[in-house]
Amino acid sequence: MTQSTPRKSSFAPVVDSGVRLLVCGSLPGDRSLAAQQYYAHPQNQFWRLMSAVVDRNLTALAYPDRLAALLEARIGLWDVVATAYRPGSTDAALSDIAANDIAALAATLPDLRAIAFNGGTALKHGLRQLGPFPGRATIALPSSSPLHTIGFDAKLPAWLALREHLAI
Repeated sequence: MTQSTPRKSSFAPVVDSGVRLLVCGSLPGDRSLAAQQYYAHPQNQFWRLMSAVVDRNLTALAYPDRLAALLEARIGLWDVVATAYRPGSTDAALSDIAANDIAALAATLPDLRAIAFNGGTALKHGLRQLGPFPGRATIALPSSSPLHTIGFDAKLPAWLALREHLAI
C-alpha cells in the first residue's frame, strides 16, 4: 500500500497553556487534508457538536476564528495518528501507523483535566499511546464522522458531558 497510496499526516496540535480539555481524533480525512482544516467535511458533525459544548455557533465562524473560540473555551485539538497510509478517509483502512506523542503533549499542558477521543479508533490508539493518566479523565466520544450513523441527537449528550471538564 505504500506506492499507490500516499502517506497522510496529521496537523499540528491546536493548544495553549490554558487548555483544560484536549479532543483527539484519529487522522484527518481527505477533505480535511485538502482544506488543511480539522473536520472540514461538511457532513462531519464536530463543529456542530462543539458549538453545543461551548454554547457558541462555531459553524458560522471562519476556520481561524473557530480554533480561537475553542482555545478561548480552553479546548485543544490534535490527532492520535501522526502519519499513516490510508486510501480514502475511513479509519478502518489505516495502516503502518506512526503515533503522535499524546503523553508528551499532555505533560506540557498544566491545566489539562481530560483528554476526549473522538471515535473508537482514536480511543483505541490514544489510550495505548497515553498510558497511565493519573488525576485526569479519559473520555470516549461517539465519532462526529458521518460514517458513525447514530445521528446528531444521539451523540450530543456524550459531547455535552465535556462541559464538566471546562468548569472552574
